Amino acid sequence: MPHLAEIWRHPIKAHGREALERIVVLTGGTLPGDRRWAVTHEASKPITGWSPCANFSRGGKAPALMAISSAWDAEAGTITLHHPERPSITFDPDADADAFIEWVAPLMPTDRAASTGIIRVENHSMTDTDYASVSLCNPASNRAVGQAVGQPLSQQRWRGNLWVDGLAPWEEFDWVGHDIRIGGARFHVQEPITRCRATMANPETGRIDANTLGALNDTWGHQHFGVYLKCIQGGEIATGDTVEVL
Repeated sequence: MPHLAEIWRHPIKAHGREALERIVVLTGGTLPGDRRWAVTHEASKPITGWSPCANFSRGGKAPALMAISSAWDAEAGTITLHHPERPSITFDPDADADAFIEWVAPLMPTDRAASTGIIRVENHSMTDTDYASVSLCNPASNRAVGQAVGQPLSQQRWRGNLWVDGLAPWEEFDWVGHDIRIGGARFHVQEPITRCRATMANPETGRIDANTLGALNDTWGHQHFGVYLKCIQGGEIATGDTVEVL
């Protein structure tokens, strides 16, 4: 029986990940706290509400960002970031943007637009979709891509929120258009996720070391990995929960 194996949240878009054991998802919402903040750069256009990912610093343009891990202390209002090439930093993303920009600057390529600040949009997350989405991925599909590129791949390359084990490779694509239940929540499986160059970077080192996009295109004829969900009935989800196709 398919089950929820892992839950991951990315408080600052493209700048770190943290594992969760359980969380309450609200109807019509994203994973709470996921992509709550995003990092603007020198070429960002004026932003009102949700904005496309081109307006933010991200792993597809700066692969070193992929090696950041994070821990969000919601009560204290602080986030701690770790990177193998930088000292750890704890800061308030709503008040200490300058400290963060100084910290992240060495990780940004010199030929790319430099990061300039952190934004937050109330009641919305800066996911890659213009609707509130939660991403679901399949470890068996990750193993299939690893076989195609000739090396094991960390699941964190794909920056997924929910990892569902117990499926055949690519079985998650069969769920598109259907509803699923995970724990106390219900989701509609909206569409496959089209992937970018960020997945080519090793999340341990932040260096490009695998042609994931070439493997997807050459072996399966698409550039998709994982699916986007819409939460249509809120509730608590937890690792170990059974996943049921309705």
